[in-house]
Amino acid sequence: MTNYREILRLHSLGILKKDIARACVCSRNTVAYVIKMARERGVEWEAASGLSNNELAERLFPGNQKTPEYQIPDWNYIHREMAKSGVTLSLLWDEYCEQCRSSGKIPYKTTQFYKYYSDFVQKTKATMHIGHKPGEIMEVDWAGQTAFIQNTDTGEPIKAYIFAAVLPYSGYTYVEAFLSQDQQSWIQAHVNAFGYFGGVTRILVPDNLKTGITKHTRQETVVNKTYQELAEHYRTAVVPARVRAPRDKASVEGNISVISTWIIAALRNQQFLSLWELNQPIRSRLKEFNTKPFQKKEGCRASLFEEERVFLLPLPEHPYELAVWKIATVQFNYHIAVEGGNYSVPYEYIKQKVNVRLTKRLVEVFFSGNRIASHPRLYGRSNQYSTYEEHMPKKHREYVAWNGERFLNWAGKIGEHTKTVVQIFLTRNQVEQQGYKACLAMLKLSDTYSALRLEQACKRALSFTERPSLKSIQIILKSGQDNLGQAEGVAVLPETTCRAFTRGKEYYHRKEEN
Repeated sequence: MTNYREILRLHSLGILKKDIARACVCSRNTVAYVIKMARERGVEWEAASGLSNNELAERLFPGNQKTPEYQIPDWNYIHREMAKSGVTLSLLWDEYCEQCRSSGKIPYKTTQFYKYYSDFVQKTKATMHIGHKPGEIMEVDWAGQTAFIQNTDTGEPIKAYIFAAVLPYSGYTYVEAFLSQDQQSWIQAHVNAFGYFGGVTRILVPDNLKTGITKHTRQETVVNKTYQELAEHYRTAVVPARVRAPRDKASVEGNISVISTWIIAALRNQQFLSLWELNQPIRSRLKEFNTKPFQKKEGCRASLFEEERVFLLPLPEHPYELAVWKIATVQFNYHIAVEGGNYSVPYEYIKQKVNVRLTKRLVEVFFSGNRIASHPRLYGRSNQYSTYEEHMPKKHREYVAWNGERFLNWAGKIGEHTKTVVQIFLTRNQVEQQGYKACLAMLKLSDTYSALRLEQACKRALSFTERPSLKSIQIILKSGQDNLGQAEGVAVLPETTCRAFTRGKEYYHRKEEN
């Protein structure tokens, strides 16, 4: 506020206006205006010296309005609302302004509103729970200290790594031991933690482990593909802590140090022969840890969690199933080979590189982000095939339409010996379909050598062995051994073929011999 008393005092002493302005830290125009108003109001320094600055201001500027009185918000209500998910100061200020308008009172501007709320928080932070909203964040990390189980064969200790997940609002904690810090353990630990809490937070705050975060710089954050799938399945977001900034996940860092003493150190003198045996006492000690009363405030982690539970997102219908991603190339038989199995894709993708997602139940194939095939996962013996007819070219589909009965009917029209050989081919292998290729190749010989010659070749092959092969029949036909049946009194009809023709001697300009 302008010091009117000092301006009039210095003016009465004959001080120049520019020097008065410098001494009272105001402009020369302000000094001139105050002196002018004092002259018009008849206010001399002798009369003004007994007045306060505010009283003098009222005499000099009687028409000015008084400083408006603002409606003071209910800061306790504001603070309670801020703890709720999705509530911001901007939203609460809008609601506060609406209340002031309806009651005809003057609201604070946003800058004042934010400042006064910040002052309120600073004054009450020692006794009020602030900083985290219920159900908002779950911080996760591996403990630096490890537990041990005993190798039942050698007696040597095996390291067990401790995973911890903390809800910062309540401090409620989940702990579990794993034999590895690999991708599978990392994902399974999250699934188990969500199940333990009975819900999902809106944000996950991990460290920058490769199992969770592929790349984290100021310009870019790349989440591991499997970890991102987990987040999408549970409808949460991954916001990793900054590199070398443990305060970004201070809750889990603090709880891990307590867990190391309360759980890991407490079990140091016990021996465990399996991971299951180790996790049983861990779960028991964890329950004690979550129900242990706070030292500086009422309640415990479990009691605060009961308030927080209602703010968690519901669990999905099914827990996330770990998926492994691989890259494969589609072969000329329009199949990809993954983990000992062969899975078909549309033949248009032959020689293309595709992304393959494997779970315990499914194998999914993606090209340019689009799923092009899905198969039940094959287990058991290696080199199995899972083939869908719609993935085949048209000619291959026609081949698939063949079955044993159709081959037998075709062979029966040629002759009994041919039918017998086809029957042998179909029953030679454990699976009937394995003989289809040989049956089709043999029956196609009737187009080249005639049906009669094929029947004679099958008869001759059966006279040599009870289980003839396709190769033996082909040799008989190529060498003409099937024509030896003429000497045995078998009538052999002239060969007929739809593919060959015989050129006469006139074609070669030969002359008949005398």
